[in-house]
Amino acid sequence: MKSFKNIFAALLLISTATLAQTTKPASIGPEKGHLVIVGGGNVGPEIWAKFIELAGGVNAKIIYVPTAGDDSTITKGDFKTVKKLHELGVKTVTVLHTRDAKLANTASFAAPVREATGVWFEGGRQWKIADAFLNTQVQKEFNALLDRGGVIGGTSAGATIQGSYLFRGDTKANTILEGDHIKGLDFIHNVAIDQHILKRNRQFDLLGFIKKHPELLGIGIDESTAIVVHQNTFEVIGVSYVAIYDQQQFAGTTKNLSSDSGSNGPFYYLQKGQKFDLQNRKVITPLKTNPATNTPAKTGAN
Repeated sequence: MKSFKNIFAALLLISTATLAQTTKPASIGPEKGHLVIVGGGNVGPEIWAKFIELAGGVNAKIIYVPTAGDDSTITKGDFKTVKKLHELGVKTVTVLHTRDAKLANTASFAAPVREATGVWFEGGRQWKIADAFLNTQVQKEFNALLDRGGVIGGTSAGATIQGSYLFRGDTKANTILEGDHIKGLDFIHNVAIDQHILKRNRQFDLLGFIKKHPELLGIGIDESTAIVVHQNTFEVIGVSYVAIYDQQQFAGTTKNLSSDSGSNGPFYYLQKGQKFDLQNRKVITPLKTNPATNTPAKTGAN
């Protein structure tokens, strides 16, 4: 009996040690791959360069998804983004589009994603992407692409769809913040993403939403600006700002992170070069300042 107990104890120690070795801390973003999430507007050369680099450079195999767009535009097949990628040296770009979730749930339709190194979602209405691909074989292949170290990027609607909550997902109007579609593709967890925030004066739209859903982190991205996400970290690239909406900030007692002269507020901005810890919801890289004046440095255009 004593011998059996000793054997059982030894096996328990071995299994516990094995579990400790294999268990990894949960990541908010992709464990192996990257996301390039763009706030709409002009996608500048810095953002394209990063996306293509992460996809494998000139040897990249890109899946272009125009599904958020209007049918009339898609039918024409005149995709400026595809032309842009070719101009930047990417030889292999495949258009993937359907309005039929049953088709998207077939192995044959999803097959091109299995060979891809990157995916790009075009702008438009994010609920159209959800209708076509949510809970389908294509979504599984998107996740598999990230698991093998690929990159998924997108702009405007193609940014919001990457979050777990589908902000502005109503079929009637994009001014309805909590609509009839609320589930995104969840490439980045526990997050709601908005875009065009300064250009379209949307910087306050996530505020009430996050107060209602404090478990979520709100990320608002302005035009021509992106966050590059890997595991629990993102970095801001581009020419404008990214706003952070965290319920811990709403008391107004936290030191303002956007300016040394601004008042504490319920949200704050990050600029190019700054990094953010998604797990702990903290800024990793502080605001860059001009050492001569101790004032925030200005960001230059790309």
